[in-house]
Amino acid sequence: MRRAGDGSVSGADLAQQLGMSRAAVWARIEDLRKLGYEITATPHQGYRLLSTPDVLHADDLLARLPDNLIIGRDIRVFEATNSTNDVVEKLARDGVKEGVVVFAEAQTKGRGRLGRTWLSPARKGLWFSLLLRPDLRPQGATQLTVAAATALARAIRRQTNLSPEIKWPNDILLRGKKVAGILTELNAELDHVKYLIIGIGVDVNLTATDLPAELRKTATSLRIESGQPVLRPELAAAVLQELDADYARVRAGKFEAVADEWEAQCTTIGHQVTIRMGARVLCGVAEALDPEGALLLRTQHGRLERIIGGDVTVEKT
Repeated sequence: MRRAGDGSVSGADLAQQLGMSRAAVWARIEDLRKLGYEITATPHQGYRLLSTPDVLHADDLLARLPDNLIIGRDIRVFEATNSTNDVVEKLARDGVKEGVVVFAEAQTKGRGRLGRTWLSPARKGLWFSLLLRPDLRPQGATQLTVAAATALARAIRRQTNLSPEIKWPNDILLRGKKVAGILTELNAELDHVKYLIIGIGVDVNLTATDLPAELRKTATSLRIESGQPVLRPELAAAVLQELDADYARVRAGKFEAVADEWEAQCTTIGHQVTIRMGARVLCGVAEALDPEGALLLRTQHGRLERIIGGDVTVEKT
C-alpha cells in the first residue's frame, strides 16, 4: 500500500503477492487498523493507506526503506528495554550480520557517554542502536561516530527544516541546546574492529514539561524548536537512509568528504575549548579532524594533541 502512494491496491493483488487468501489479507488490514493505520477499502479499487500512527513498527519502517540498504535491512522494535545498546551487544555476540537496528519505544536504563543516563520517555523520541562490522583498525572507529553525526544532522535538517549543529564528538545541537546524542561502543582486537555498536537518542516530541528542570537550559527537542510534532517513523526512515549513505562513503574510503561536511556544521572547530578526560584537562584551539576522525587540539603550549574522546566545553569568546 505504501508503494502505491495515493493509489489503491486490490485485495486480489495483495493476496497474490503475499501468498495468502483474500480473507487473510482482510484480517491483516483489520489488525493494522487496530494499531492506528487509516486504511480505506472500496469494492472496485481495493485498499488505500491514508495515514499512519506515530508508533514504531518494524514492518512499517522496512516498507519506508529501499531494498538495498545495509543499515536497516533487519529492524527490531521493543516496547521497552533497559538499553538498546545492550540488546545489540547480545546480537553481536550471537553473530548477527551487520546492519541490524534495534528501536525501543522507551528505555529504562538508557545511557549516554561517560556513564551518564539518557532520558528516554515512551513514544517521545527515537531511541535506537545499530550493529556494524567495518573493516577498520580500532583507531579508525572514530570515523563512524563522525559519519553518524553528519548523517543524523542531515536527516534532521531535511525532515524539519531546522538547522542542527554538531558539537564534537557526539552531540547534535539546536540553538546551542542538545537535541540528540551518539554513543559508540567498540569490540576490537589489537589491529581489527570485531564489531561496533552505535547508539543514538533523538529528543523528538518531548515538551518542555517532559524535560527535568535541570536540563531545560541545555536540552531541547525537535517539537520545541519547530513548534509542531514530528512523525517519528518518517524521521526514523530518513535517519537510517542517511546513516547507510555515510557508512557507504566510509567503506569506500571517502571519509574526507564526510569530514568536510561534518566540519562545515561543527561548533567546535576553530574555537577555544576545554577537554576533560578523567583527571586530565586540556585547553586549546580545536583545529581539525585527522584522517581517522580524531580531534586535533592546539594546546595553550603550542603542542598538537590528538584527542579521541572527552567531555568538551566550548569557551565563550
